[in-house]
Order: sequence, then C-alpha cells, then structure tokens
Amino acid sequence: MPRRDISMTESEVKQYVAASHTLQVATIGADGWPHVAPMWFVLDEDGRVAFRSFTKSQKIRNLNRNPTITVLVESGIEYGDLQGVMIKGTATLHSDRDVVLRIYGDIARKYHLLGVEDPDAELIEAALGSHASKNTAVTVNPVSIISWDHRKLLGAY
Repeated sequence: MPRRDISMTESEVKQYVAASHTLQVATIGADGWPHVAPMWFVLDEDGRVAFRSFTKSQKIRNLNRNPTITVLVESGIEYGDLQGVMIKGTATLHSDRDVVLRIYGDIARKYHLLGVEDPDAELIEAALGSHASKNTAVTVNPVSIISWDHRKLLGAY
C-alpha cells in the first residue's frame, strides 16, 4: 500500500497532534549528534507546535546554535495500530516574558499542572510568573510533515 494511503489528512494531523501527550524533540548538538528529549507541548494560535524549556537546557542551547528541529508524536503497540506525525522545521525561540508565560500557561491548562481545570491569567501569573524569565518558549515552523496511520491498512500489510 502506498504511503499516501496511510497518511493522515491535514485535519487528522491537527487533531492527532493536539490530542497527543508527549512530544519527542530532536535538536542538533554542538558535536553534530542528535539530542532527543521528551517534552510537554501545545499547539499555538496558529496551529504550530509550541513548548517551553529552561533557557540553559541543552535543547535551547542547541537551537540557539542551529534552529533545525524535528518533533514527533506517536502511538500504538501493534503494527496495525501505529500512528504518528513527524514535523521537520525550524524553531523560533521566544524570550519575551509574555510569550513564554502564555505558552507555559497553555501547557499548564493542557496538563492540569495547577490543580484546576481552567486556570485564569491571575493564577498562571502567581504560579508560573517567577519562572518565566528562566524559560524560553519554542514554536516549530514546519518545513515538512510526515504522518502515518496504520489503522488505514485494515490488516493488509
């Protein structure tokens, strides 16, 4: 079966990525080797993958040197259930406190980090505001998106 037959539609990609839990983030280290780390993430208002990390983290240092990034979400145990989306792109780094806090707050909402279903801006500021200056937010600008949904194979491998 050709790849196009198991690829997700644009809508399926967006829904699948938005519902996924953990993002695998690959950056290029100073030694030229990939550095891969799991991250919590959200989709920003433009539908781009966004996450935050400590500014001194290896992934942020790597992205400062080289903005090339690949991110992956995947699921499934059995071959016929495998699904995934891989996004190759360039990273935009945001050190602006308001941008960092907005993305951090969206992550807090998605993962229920503050103990309430939908924390307001005041709670986000109180809980996360002092951490914003130590963090960098990242948005992924896609160059290519590859997806697969083996459930579309209907058992015909």
